[in-house]
Amino acid sequence: MRDDYDFIIAGGGSAGCVLAARLSENPDVRVLLLEAGGRDRHPFYAMPAGFAKMTKGIGSWGWSTVPQRHMQDMVIRFTQARVLGGGSSINAQIYTRGNAQDYDEWRQMGCEGWSYEDVLPYFRKSEDNDSLSDRYHGKGGPLGVSRPAAPLPICEAYFKAAGQLGIPFNADMAGESQDGVGYYQLTQRSAQRSSTSKAFLDPARSRPNLTVRSGVQVLRIVVNEGRATGIEIASGSGTEILHAGAEVLLSAGAIGSPRLLMLSGIGPADHLRDLGLPVVLDQPEVGANLQDHLDLFVIAECSGPHTYDRYAKPLWSAVAGLQYLVSRKGPVASSLFETGGFWYADPDARSPDIQLHLGLGSGIEAGVAAMPNGGVTLNSAYLRPRSRGTVRLASADPKAAPLIDPNYWSDPHDREMSIRGLKLAQKIMRQDALKPFVKREVLPGPDIRSDEDYVRYACKNAKTDHHPAGTCRMGGDEAAVLDPRLKLRGIAGLRIVDASVMPRLVSSNTNAPTIMIAEKAADMIRTDTGA
Repeated sequence: MRDDYDFIIAGGGSAGCVLAARLSENPDVRVLLLEAGGRDRHPFYAMPAGFAKMTKGIGSWGWSTVPQRHMQDMVIRFTQARVLGGGSSINAQIYTRGNAQDYDEWRQMGCEGWSYEDVLPYFRKSEDNDSLSDRYHGKGGPLGVSRPAAPLPICEAYFKAAGQLGIPFNADMAGESQDGVGYYQLTQRSAQRSSTSKAFLDPARSRPNLTVRSGVQVLRIVVNEGRATGIEIASGSGTEILHAGAEVLLSAGAIGSPRLLMLSGIGPADHLRDLGLPVVLDQPEVGANLQDHLDLFVIAECSGPHTYDRYAKPLWSAVAGLQYLVSRKGPVASSLFETGGFWYADPDARSPDIQLHLGLGSGIEAGVAAMPNGGVTLNSAYLRPRSRGTVRLASADPKAAPLIDPNYWSDPHDREMSIRGLKLAQKIMRQDALKPFVKREVLPGPDIRSDEDYVRYACKNAKTDHHPAGTCRMGGDEAAVLDPRLKLRGIAGLRIVDASVMPRLVSSNTNAPTIMIAEKAADMIRTDTGA
């Protein structure tokens, strides 16, 4: 039986595209990248404002959570990418890294080689920053990182409003300090989305040693005598086995990676047996330790056309499209959430524990109310939740949606901090600096006063911030799914490279950290395998 490839990468998302590009830099190494979704060819993928279409189904698996028992059985739409580039192809392009202490805590948890000083070079390696080049930022990397191309005056008013509460302006929230409000840096280049598909994979496509196959459903990882030797995929009316001579690399995301492991018989033995799946490796922590940022929001009606809501109408949408084609400016050049910040719900927290995203409109994301006369949104999310959830299989059918249970608010501390963050967002929106732009608060609204009122509001209006992590955690302890070099304990020749490896969720958006993980993983793989 010959080995068709040296490396097979299952999952062409934020991490998978980076791995494929970096490993195929060696012309003697044969790399196969498999992605269940299609190519990112639709114009919405390139347009920054196309994000508004993404949470509503384009390029997504269409999954939801199970009823959240600590949130009055609320079911939350849980967007997970199904397209080349993964989350980097459908997200709001916000480039944040988390706090330096996040990574130092990883190291303290036994993840040797993952302190902030260890990972900072890999953040810089990826980056082609259009305005910053210093200890924290790089130029010349594949990933475009840019300042917003189309800010609005209401953004400056938001900064002033935060300042009226003592929250400073921060020109670089991905630099020395995270504290404050400001413009987010964005994964864009020339006012177009810079996904890992565009930035890393496209320049590598012409390499004869790299094969990219999209629209391919991976059924399981093939394990022989304790070693991962390949991947089984759906093929026509049957199946096909593809062989990996060096390693199988699983990069299907914090939901997809534990799902594929369990479909392969790697996971909690009792759960697998209940579904009639053979147990290849009893690993109880596969699919455990799920963490996510829960988002609560304030929506206000504007006093005039101060945001981009009017461009949802056909005529204005056409005008915006023409403006973008001619000048690469205007509403289409905006990610719609390019302004925000980091501050404190708990004044004694070791670093900011609330993240804010100012949405330049209303009804931008699925399930969020739109204002008929135009509005503005301020999202808040508690950054270091103590609640832990699970990913489990609903059945042994590879086509079945998984059971996603973030278990939001299972720890009452998370509920308290989330509501504090929402109240902070309300305070900012009520400051004098925003009064020329904001007519009235619509949600939560003036009738929400008691903590019980806030809980009821949240259980009707909360959403995910799209930051799942931790379900195949790395660690120095034997219970961890992976060792700190991302190798799966108990199965040789198998690594996982995506947000599922995080032992603890970072204090920010997760796309840039996931790209960093892939950059570091590529170096470790080359060192360990001689590739």
